[in-house]
Amino acid sequence: MLPVVVSSSEPMVGVRVIVVKDSLEQTLRTLQKVGVLHVEEAKELDPVDKAAIESERNRVRESLSSINDVLSYVTEREEVLLPEEVSLKSPDDIMAEVSILHDRFTNLYQKTISLQEEIRSLEELGRYLRFLVQQADLRLRDLNYYGDYLFTRVLVLSGEAYQLFREKAGEYLLQDTAVAAEDEVIDYVIARVKDQRVVEGLVEDLGAITLKIPDEDLTLRSFLEEIADSIGSRKDQLAELHEEIQRRLKDNLEQIVFLREVLAAENDRMSVLEQACEAKYVTLIEGWVPESDVEMVTSEVRETVGYVFIDARKPEPLEEPPTKMRNPSGVRPFEVIVNLFSRPKYGQWDPTPIVAYSFAFFFGLMLNDVVYAVGLILAARFLLNKLVDDPDSEGVRLFKRVLYTSGGVALVFGLLSGTYLGDFLYKFFGIQLETIALVGQVQQQLVNPISFIVLSLLIGLVHVNIAHVLALIRGVKEGDKGMVVGKIGLFILQIFGIPYIFRALLHIDLLPLSPQTYSMFAYPLIGGLVLLILAGFMMRGGLGGIFWIFDLTGLLGDVMSYSRLAGVGLATFYLASSFNLLADWFSSTLANVIPGIVGVILASIVVIVMLLVTHLFNMALSSLAAFIHSLRLCFVEFLLKFYEGGGREYAPFRPKFRRRVVVGAKS
Repeated sequence: MLPVVVSSSEPMVGVRVIVVKDSLEQTLRTLQKVGVLHVEEAKELDPVDKAAIESERNRVRESLSSINDVLSYVTEREEVLLPEEVSLKSPDDIMAEVSILHDRFTNLYQKTISLQEEIRSLEELGRYLRFLVQQADLRLRDLNYYGDYLFTRVLVLSGEAYQLFREKAGEYLLQDTAVAAEDEVIDYVIARVKDQRVVEGLVEDLGAITLKIPDEDLTLRSFLEEIADSIGSRKDQLAELHEEIQRRLKDNLEQIVFLREVLAAENDRMSVLEQACEAKYVTLIEGWVPESDVEMVTSEVRETVGYVFIDARKPEPLEEPPTKMRNPSGVRPFEVIVNLFSRPKYGQWDPTPIVAYSFAFFFGLMLNDVVYAVGLILAARFLLNKLVDDPDSEGVRLFKRVLYTSGGVALVFGLLSGTYLGDFLYKFFGIQLETIALVGQVQQQLVNPISFIVLSLLIGLVHVNIAHVLALIRGVKEGDKGMVVGKIGLFILQIFGIPYIFRALLHIDLLPLSPQTYSMFAYPLIGGLVLLILAGFMMRGGLGGIFWIFDLTGLLGDVMSYSRLAGVGLATFYLASSFNLLADWFSSTLANVIPGIVGVILASIVVIVMLLVTHLFNMALSSLAAFIHSLRLCFVEFLLKFYEGGGREYAPFRPKFRRRVVVGAKS
């Protein structure tokens, strides 16, 4: 759902801070300074907490071992001077960095091991094959052949083992070419595939070595001539790798040593905490932190407090974290209005955006006067502070912004319709409202009672159906089939029922359709009614056979309730006009009773006082009525259809200071 309609609350993370009791006061001061931890009642430490600390320490040990492995590659004595001031990272970030460094150097080191093994293997192979080439210059593939009937191997045995091999395997060998090499024997054997298991079993029992001959189409003599070049090439690669390892170590040595020192300190810290857990000398602080602030909290506490363990986790399915509402700055003040109804539950929709648009629009439409709107804004700015105990509290500041926004909308409507203290300009100066209205159609719509009522009902129809659409989306998300079926049925009834009823009862064609098309609307009407009844049974059981009727009458009642927009708006205008008329009558009467300049002056004073008092009264009464009825439309006709609320307030542990404090006996 787009945040322009409804928004979501800030994701929260459960945080546990385990600290030795001697550091508790410092930890609390740090948490209060950070000011984002919503503290919950902490439980006693259990084996899970101790296991978490032990697991964290094991991770630190593994990282420390990895960084020591990297430093073991340093071949020369080096002295590293670490900076005095460093920005400490979180242990998780440090361990991740160590893992990357370890993998990088380990890969290089593994390449050196692989090259050394290849060099050793080639040198050993060349040493043995030089003796064998004196007997036969065979091809390499013939020395390690495996076919359908025959296989060949080159074995290296001790003199005694060779004698035993000859005695036990002689009957299975088709050919046996042996060459003495110092105190060993190199034996080239050919045997049948069917005897392979017996021959290889004897080789394994006697501890003989089977040479790994490359599968190449080279003669033995040619291979021996090339093997020296292969060994030399690999030694060059090995030397380059060693140089690269030392160069990278030198470039990153300060970072590597710093990481080792940090991990060593972290290991010591975790060791103390682990022992303190066993001795029950630790304290647990639990609470919730916004996900975006977790890293800041953990780094701040770890940097300030010596021996501390911080565990952060996502909320469990059955847990209910506090709700930190997250809205754009323009609609954020209207969180006050939503909270008057009920705070959103964690993880559910926050209807503040749509409530902001609706409330401000309804308020402005009902007040709808330039002077009243300006008066309301000025009263909110200069008078409201004197009526509350703590004018600097966040609630008061947000409420003032609600009044500014709503008054601003009323100011816009007043300018569009040309309404200044009702028809004051017309009564006293003869200026027609149509001439000063920015949009004449708006003026005609909002002054004429019938057109204003029709407009109000249309607004109500749209607003109520927005709530039903949100309820439908919620039903789909939650898998509430009854709600989904009911809302679809209700929409079908409205789409086809409203034009059908207007034509059948009022003979008004809302749509440019033929009479035959209108008559076909009866079929989807019946289908929508069936869906509505079915949804009633799905949601309420047997009572659904009756309560579906209230869904229809409720829709009608909800839409009709929006006629209060016209009622309050017209009352504001006509009451202002009545006061203008009354003041004009008093002025004329006094001017006739007391002739001359005295009558004019007296009449002017009376008119000014009367207009000031009556219009101030009307402004206050109309503003209050607009506020109350806007609340009513947003709460009863709108939010109840899709919104539950019931969330907990996010109250972070932070210093609270009032900017203005009254003290003394008369305070």
